[in-house]
Amino acid sequence: MRDGAAATGTRDGATAPGLGLREILDLDRAHVWHPYGPMPGRQEPLVVESAAGVRLSVAGVGELIDGMSSWWSAIHGYNHPVLNEAVRDQLDRMSHVMFGGLTHEPAVSLAKRLVDITPDGLEHVFLADSGSVSVEVAVKMCLQHWRSLGRPEKQRMLTWRGGYHGDTWQPMAVCDPQGGMHSLWQGLLPEQVFADLPPAGFDAYDEAYARHLHDLIGRHADELAGVIVEPVVQGAGGMRFHSPRYLRALREACDTHGVLLVFDEIATGFGRTGALFAADHAGVTPDVMCLGKSLTGGYLTMAATLCTARVADGIARGEVPVLAHGPTFMGNPLAAAVANASIDLLLGQDWATEVKRVETGLRAALAPAAELPGVQDVRILGALGVVQLDHQVDMEAATRAAVRAGVWVRPFRDLIYAMPPFVTGDDDIARIGRAVCAAAAASTAANRGEVRA
Repeated sequence: MRDGAAATGTRDGATAPGLGLREILDLDRAHVWHPYGPMPGRQEPLVVESAAGVRLSVAGVGELIDGMSSWWSAIHGYNHPVLNEAVRDQLDRMSHVMFGGLTHEPAVSLAKRLVDITPDGLEHVFLADSGSVSVEVAVKMCLQHWRSLGRPEKQRMLTWRGGYHGDTWQPMAVCDPQGGMHSLWQGLLPEQVFADLPPAGFDAYDEAYARHLHDLIGRHADELAGVIVEPVVQGAGGMRFHSPRYLRALREACDTHGVLLVFDEIATGFGRTGALFAADHAGVTPDVMCLGKSLTGGYLTMAATLCTARVADGIARGEVPVLAHGPTFMGNPLAAAVANASIDLLLGQDWATEVKRVETGLRAALAPAAELPGVQDVRILGALGVVQLDHQVDMEAATRAAVRAGVWVRPFRDLIYAMPPFVTGDDDIARIGRAVCAAAAASTAANRGEVRA
C-alpha cells in the first residue's frame, strides 16, 4: 500500500485553467478567511494545484511531501483509485438526500461497519458533518440522557487539562482552559470541571493521578453528566501522550459514581496510534465515542457519534424522547460511500504493520532532533511524530525551511510535528524527518535572532 507516486508540479507560476496564481493569491487575501488567521491574512498561503499519492503539487514550488495527512485525515494519501471510484459510483446514484424520514444503503452500511469495528457495546450511530459537531452531539447526549431520567442537575462535563475537542460552543468549553480559547469567552462558555494535566508518557503511570481522577469525579458526581477525554493522545491541545491505564481508571470511576464516559477519537481513530482505536490500547468501552477526520479517508467531511444502548434508552424515556439534533447533510451518501470504501481499504490490508513501519521510520528520522539546540522533547507513537521546542515556533522560518526540504508541515505553538499518510514510503518518511529537523533548527535560529541561509 506504500505510494511514492508523484503528481507533476509547475514551477513557472502557472495554475490549472482558470485564475492565474497572482489573481488567486490576491483574491484569497481579499476574501478568504483561513483557519486561526486574521482577516486579511498576513502570510501568503501556498497554492495547491493537485495531489496524488503522498505529494502535493504546489504552484511555483513543485512537489511537497504531505507530512500532515491534511490534518490527520488523508490516511491513504490522495487521488486513490479505490476511493475515487467509490465517489464516482455513488455520484451516479445520488449525491445527497435528506436523512429525516429517509435512509439509504451507504449510511446504513457505514453505521453497521462502525458498530462492528469499535469497542463492544457501542450500538447506535449518529452521523454528523464535522468532528466538532460530533462532540456537540456527544455532550448533548449526556445532558439529555440525565435530563430524561429526572436528573437535570447533572449538566457539567469533566475533562483533564491539555485537551482539544473543537471550536464550536460545547467543544470549546471542554478544551484546555488556558491553552484553549476560554479567555475570549469568559462568562459565556459553560463552566466545566478540569482535572490536572495527565502525566506525560505512554508507558508512564501514576497511581496518585488515578486517585485524583477518581476523587474529583466522586466529588462532583451529582452535577456531572459526563467525562470527556481524548484517549492516549491529546491532539491540538499539545500533542501529549498518556498511559492507557488512565482510561481504565476513568471507566471505573464513572461506573462507581454514575457518570457517562465519552472518548473523543476524532484524531486517534482508524489506526493513527497503532491500535485501530485508542480505546483498544486499554480494552475500554466508553458510553459515547466521537469519530471523524480519517473516517472518509480525507475525501469529504463527515463524523459520527456512537453510543451504548444505555445512553439511547435513557434519552428515549424523557418527555422529549428524541435526540434534539439534525444536521442538513447528516448521513450524506457521497461521504458515507467513501467512508465505507476507506474502512474497507484500511482493514483489507495489514494496516497495523504499515503503521508500525511508519512509526519505526519516524523514530529513526526524528532521532537527530533530540540533539538540536532549542528542542525540549521528541516523542513518537504510531504514525505520529512530535518535536517540542523550548520556545514558540517561528511559523514563517519553520515553514520556509520545511518547504525548502520538500515537505509540508504545519507547526503550532511550540510544536513541529508530522502525521504522514500510512502509505508514505520509507524514503519519504526519512525526508519528512529531515524537514522537521530543519524546521526546528530554523525556528530556534530565528528565536535567537540568528540569520540562516
